[in-house]
Amino acid sequence: MKTLLVPVAMHAALPSVFETTRLAASRFGSLIEGVSLRPALAEYVPVDMVGGMTWLRDEEADLAEAEEAGSRFIAAMDAAGIPRHPRDGQCNPEKVMEAGPRYRWRQDVPTGDAFLGQYARLFSATIVGRPGSGDDAPRMTTFETALFESGKPILLAPPTPPTSLGDAVLIAWNGSTETARAVAFAMPFLRRASRVLVLSVEGGMVPGPSAQDLAQSLACEGVATTHRALPTGRRTPGETFLSEAKEFGCDLLIKGAYTQSRLRQMIFGGVTSHVLAQADMPVLMAH
Repeated sequence: MKTLLVPVAMHAALPSVFETTRLAASRFGSLIEGVSLRPALAEYVPVDMVGGMTWLRDEEADLAEAEEAGSRFIAAMDAAGIPRHPRDGQCNPEKVMEAGPRYRWRQDVPTGDAFLGQYARLFSATIVGRPGSGDDAPRMTTFETALFESGKPILLAPPTPPTSLGDAVLIAWNGSTETARAVAFAMPFLRRASRVLVLSVEGGMVPGPSAQDLAQSLACEGVATTHRALPTGRRTPGETFLSEAKEFGCDLLIKGAYTQSRLRQMIFGGVTSHVLAQADMPVLMAH
């Protein structure tokens, strides 16, 4: 987790995104890069179904919001005492381990989420706010673009800034390829965690290794874990994972994203959908 990408847009969860970023960067001595996230104007073309009229978002207002987002990012990094890294400065491979947290800001990025999905491929992880449905909430399209297009993990910041990150880690295990990828990406956190719990829920598994199998595999990687396999109850698997995470004192949940298709989850619900709607701790996800 030596490089972290932070797409910055004006939304209510921005303080939590910045604090989650600070905690992760402090843990790994990461280089943080902030970019201005500006949806393409075509994404702001609502249609009046009665009159057939459309309105384009004012480009000057869009640029002003991007500048404000950059100012907020820089102010947050400076307030956290994180030194600035020159935008054109190269990382020295021999000194990167002791370089410590530092940040840089990139203003000159294209509009639209497509850029984010491509650019995020260069970073260890992308940090975004947990999506919501309100006008001031992080956009779902930002999360999904980074998740599906980057090939890298997403670190979701909860609505409220966390106070710790990665001390007590819960792995929401379902035996799937997606969760196996998330666990692999999370190894830097797992190796530094004080406590790790591998949890599975009957009814939420797909054909694959058990929670005990994963715990034994992680032990061979030098990660001491406990494991539990819970029977089916009245709660859904998603509800169970979040309830057990709270009881465990979890400050990082590891979760594969969309083992079921997005369409199926929209219709029938699913663990990913529940976590995206309800998680109040940081979540590391991969697909």
